[in-house]
Amino acid sequence: MSAAEAAGNKALFMRFHSAVNSGDVERVSRTIDEVFEPDVLFHAPVPMEATGARALKQVWTVLLRAFPDIHVAVEDVIAEGDKVVSRNTVTGTHRGEYRGLPPTGTSVTYDEIFILRFAGGRIAEIWGVVDVFSQLRQLGALPARVAASRGSTTGE
Repeated sequence: MSAAEAAGNKALFMRFHSAVNSGDVERVSRTIDEVFEPDVLFHAPVPMEATGARALKQVWTVLLRAFPDIHVAVEDVIAEGDKVVSRNTVTGTHRGEYRGLPPTGTSVTYDEIFILRFAGGRIAEIWGVVDVFSQLRQLGALPARVAASRGSTTGE
């Protein structure tokens, strides 16, 4: 794959990232249809019954409902060959139900890393690591004693 193709993949990723930070669930949904394969493969836990692009839309609907001010800051993005890697810091305020938790008004900050594989100018596969433990601890869903015994690398 050429450097130009890798740059194009990075630009496509940034287009999706821009849609996510818009806070507009319809824009996110449209962008998913435009940049992801309908049967995109996930190698990360997705708490939905759906698969492919439909699951991704559901994930973002839930996130935007729970954290309407969600912001995903790209700390690093690397494009090489048919892959784009993104290390992100996510912030948001818990204003809607999330994973069975009623809104707390709590601000959260957590980290994530995604690897996206492109095929035919679209995202075809996703590997992801999201610090859900930190997210749930900040929302009070985990006892502090459990959180302390697991250790924290987030400096909180």
